[in-house]
Amino acid sequence: MKYTALTIALLTSAAALVSGTVSAAECKAVFGDGKQEFILATGSPGELGLLEALADAFNPAHDSRMCWVKAGSGKSLSLLKDGQVDMVMVHAPAAEKQAVKDGWAAQRTLIGSNEFYLVGPAADQGQVQQAKSVAEAYANIAANQALFYTRADNSGTHKKELSIWQSADIKPVGDWYQPTNDFMRASLKKADANGGYFMTDSSTWVATRKELPNLTILFKGDPVLINTYHALRASDLNDQGVSLSQAFIEFVASDKGQQIITDYGVAEHGQAMYDNAVVAAKYDH
Repeated sequence: MKYTALTIALLTSAAALVSGTVSAAECKAVFGDGKQEFILATGSPGELGLLEALADAFNPAHDSRMCWVKAGSGKSLSLLKDGQVDMVMVHAPAAEKQAVKDGWAAQRTLIGSNEFYLVGPAADQGQVQQAKSVAEAYANIAANQALFYTRADNSGTHKKELSIWQSADIKPVGDWYQPTNDFMRASLKKADANGGYFMTDSSTWVATRKELPNLTILFKGDPVLINTYHALRASDLNDQGVSLSQAFIEFVASDKGQQIITDYGVAEHGQAMYDNAVVAAKYDH
């Protein structure tokens, strides 16, 4: 059973008194002011504003409000499994499929995609631009012990990064391989400040590039770097929040929802920040 937002607030307040920390299940933001609430966990789509745009289009017709819990894909799925959120938007395909197979997640729906870029200093001491594949790019970074930042947080980005190291038959260790334990924007800014490499999603790059004078895109285009997003909800449709989540997933997959995704970012940044599900389906396995 899902915990209500009030219950989560009470639990996290108690935890804070004991440990001095705040649970990741707190609402980062609430979109809308309707009577019915559903709780959604995701990372970059919330951080970059896409989630709010979708919520603003959905809520009026459902007298609803959305609590956004800011979490990477691994943490989001953990919160869903533990009943602390109603649904997630994530990019961790293997873990998503296992969640559905195990029965605690349902309605896995492709909603769109972006891609990963390998960014770093223009001097490119890691010789990334010479690479013909992203695995070769990573191997070059390791061979040159060029500063590389990893999120190290079990997010979808971290999972993808680890899979690339594995494909390159490399276990990254050493002072050159530095964890940020932070989200995409914060990690990008650390790489920019310290002349390091980082693998970012294209959406965050488009939104943040003006703040990153020391970074440039050094490698992109490998099909391995396409990043597909799916929505999943909890299984119990007798729960009001889960029922709302079912309707929200259907909305995001609808023509109206997909148009919001297709257009998002064009007005502000001059280019779309995400591809829609039709494009994403070409890379969804």
